[in-house]
Amino acid sequence: MTMAPSPKMSFVSRIREATPGFHPSELRLAEAILHFPGQIASYTATELAQMAGVSNATVTRFVRKIGYTSFEAARQAVRAEQMAGTALLRVNRDGASGDGHSARHLAQAHDNLDLSLAGLDAQEIASLVADMASAKRLWVLGFRAGQAFARYLAWQVLQVRSDVITLPRDGETLAESLAAIGPGDCVIVFALRRPPRMLGHVVAELARSGGATALIGDIAGLDGLPARWHLPCSTTGAGALFDHAGVMAICGLLASLTMEQAGAAGRARLGVIERIHDSLDEI
Repeated sequence: MTMAPSPKMSFVSRIREATPGFHPSELRLAEAILHFPGQIASYTATELAQMAGVSNATVTRFVRKIGYTSFEAARQAVRAEQMAGTALLRVNRDGASGDGHSARHLAQAHDNLDLSLAGLDAQEIASLVADMASAKRLWVLGFRAGQAFARYLAWQVLQVRSDVITLPRDGETLAESLAAIGPGDCVIVFALRRPPRMLGHVVAELARSGGATALIGDIAGLDGLPARWHLPCSTTGAGALFDHAGVMAICGLLASLTMEQAGAAGRARLGVIERIHDSLDEI
């Protein structure tokens, strides 16, 4: 019996849910696919059948049982999940990147740097940096991979200004933190793939708060989300994972320019920090 396709169910989840109803040949095919599920995106139905030792008819029945109208529809679904960032579907069969992987990763990092920095608008960056330096409070928010970049950017800017808060905070709901954001505040959100489903609701809530919001990210539809500044970045990976060289470059640019923007007040704060470092013998 064919499953009703669910747009929220992943390719791998469909296979696992349908497993109890598989015939022995379909089970062999499922085991072969689940070992390296991303490979279906580059195989033909015949190649996949040969790899698993089953017939083409088994492949056709299999994809219908997991809710796809055809093998090509299943391949397109896997490709879409690969583009969305599912690491499980981006690993090669041999578990490695192949020959010349260092050069390929380096070339991809260069491409991401070029695409991320070259696309920035100088006036938009200047406007954002001015707010980062002068806003009543600076909030930096990131989920999953974005959390590391949020912490890094907040830590750097904290050297030249106070009231820099990273979200989400341990032990608090996000709502408890968002309730404190208001006019005069600046908020930077890292909207990187694969974000939690609530990201759109969070950005909408920030728009209602009156704070000035900047979005840094690679998700589809970034420009359509409500924010004052939109900074798209490229994170295409040379292997199973995204490459975040461009994201880090944007963080470095914003932090450096904010430190310059902070001027005498920022230098005074740096002086106090260094004096306390000496007093505590911390570094």
